[in-house]
Parts: sequence; C-alpha cells; structure tokens
Amino acid sequence: MPLILHIDSDRWRDHLRSTWNPDIVPVAKGNGYGVGNTRLLAESRALGARTVAVGTYTEVPPDFKDDVVVLTPWRPFLEIPQGKNVIHTVSRLADLVSIPAGSRVLIEVQTSMRRHGIGARELRHTMLLNALDRIKFEGWSLHFPMGAGGTSANIREAQELSRAARAVRNGPVWVSHVPAQKLADIGENVKLRMGTGLWLGDRGALTVRATVLDVHSVRRGERVGYRQRRVAGDGHILVVSGGTAHGVGLEAPTAAATVRQRAIAMAKGSLDAAGMALSPFTIEGKQRWFAEPPHMQASMLFLPSSVAPPAVGDEVGVDVRFTTTVFDKISMD
Repeated sequence: MPLILHIDSDRWRDHLRSTWNPDIVPVAKGNGYGVGNTRLLAESRALGARTVAVGTYTEVPPDFKDDVVVLTPWRPFLEIPQGKNVIHTVSRLADLVSIPAGSRVLIEVQTSMRRHGIGARELRHTMLLNALDRIKFEGWSLHFPMGAGGTSANIREAQELSRAARAVRNGPVWVSHVPAQKLADIGENVKLRMGTGLWLGDRGALTVRATVLDVHSVRRGERVGYRQRRVAGDGHILVVSGGTAHGVGLEAPTAAATVRQRAIAMAKGSLDAAGMALSPFTIEGKQRWFAEPPHMQASMLFLPSSVAPPAVGDEVGVDVRFTTTVFDKISMD
C-alpha cells in the first residue's frame, strides 16, 4: 500500500497562476519539491515560463528546448551537457577564465550566505574584466539567506551588490529569497528564482496520506518491533506505509535560531534519547508516537487504548517535509 501525495489540481494551479509573473524563474530541482521535476517543468511551460532553473547539471532534461539555468556553479571537472540553452553559473575567477569561450554565463557574487560567489572586491579584477569579452554574459546572480536578517536585510544587500556589479557590466540581476513584490526596490531588470514559494506556497492544496497495513492490540509491558521495546500502556500497534526509503523519520540538523526554538529542540532531543519520538503520522488530530524507529518502507506507531484504531486499509494523515520525501504515488485530484 502506498504513501500518496494528493494534489487538489485546481487549487494548486490557481496558486501557481496567481504567483507567477514574467520576472519569476521557476526552480525544479532535487526531488521536485515532492511533486517531481518532470511535472514541474511541464507546469512551468504551461504558466508561460521560457526559462527555468535546475539544481545540478544532471537535472538538465535531455532535448529541453527552453533556457535552463544551472544553479550549482560550473567547475572544470563536472560533466557538462551540450546545448545552447544551458546557462552556467560561475562563482570563481579561475572558473570564469577556464569556462569555454562563448558559454552563456551568470556570474555569482558572494552575499552574506558565504556559500558561492566572487567577492565584491574582486568585481573589478582584471581576470573578470577580460573574461567578460569571451563569454556570453547573462547577468549577475545573488543568493541570499533566509530567516535571521529578514527581507529588509536582503533587499539592502541586493541594492548594494547589484549597484557594484552593474557598475562593472550592466545586465539582469537574478536573485533568490526576495519577495516578488519587492523586486522593484532592487532596481530594473531583476529576475527572481522561485521554488518553494511557487510549488509549495499553498500547502492546503497538498495532502499526504499513508495506508494502515496492520493493527495489533498490545498490553502494557509487552515487547514489539525489531528492537523489542516494551510498550508504555495498553493500546494498539499500527503498521502504516511510509518509512526511511520515503524520507520518513529522516531529519536535517535543526535550524533553531531563537531561544524558544532551541528549547524545543533540546526537549525533543531529550525525548529522542529516552526512546520516545513523535511520528509525522496523525490520527484523530494528533501526531502519534513511533513504537520504534521507522523501518525502510513502513512505520510502527503506538496508539493508546483511549483512541479507537483505524482499520486495515484506512488512510491516515502525514505531515512531511516535501523536499526530502519520495512518494509512491502522486494523485492529481
């Protein structure tokens, strides 16, 4: 039985149409935000987008006719697909000199992200100035952080860096993590790469459901699962579809920034250390506890006796991180 992503297609596409405009470049990368890159590319074209962005060169679709921006910076050791529609991102002076002449290039300028980019002080470097005459310059790329500084900080930084870059060579500025309605504050000819806000901006249009595969009654103290843990009370063990192969129970390091968020993370860590972990599966409006860590393709949950268990074949809700989840089936309702 599958882990299913249900998409309310009318509601989802209403959100896409109300969000996209010609200044927005849709991003289709990784697992396609749970929806799949093939579907996202088709939806991008239906919106009217003729330029899309992907994460890596391996994600450039074969025989794709529209322009494709590759967000991962070009490196001489990468296998590069052929095609005049591929726009490369270059983030180092050495690579700007090495990339084949005539290549379509976005030059990435380092921001407070400190991930990729040529430093602002290097913008007038002789190597960069000379390279501009041997490439097909497509503009400047700025990738900003999320959270801490907020929108206003990103806008101020975008204004400062875009002025410095355009003083060297005028051209489009491509940005990430800036609200679409704030692009005019940065200046003219600004393009916004958008992934999460476009594809997952209306979470109400997306519903994840898991199937109940088995239900077993248990008594307090009985052992269950691979690790033979004792259950904390009378109730039921539910076996539901969705495990580590789907991304269930796999977490990235915490992004906690505030005192409250850190306190929650510490409390959660203490529970994990005690062998108690909340699952993403929801029954009667509450997340339920894992009976033990999720298996590869299924999970075991403990449901207390105060809650009537669902039947085998019923579906239960799942709250997952779409960018790390692989679904068995996607249903366009």
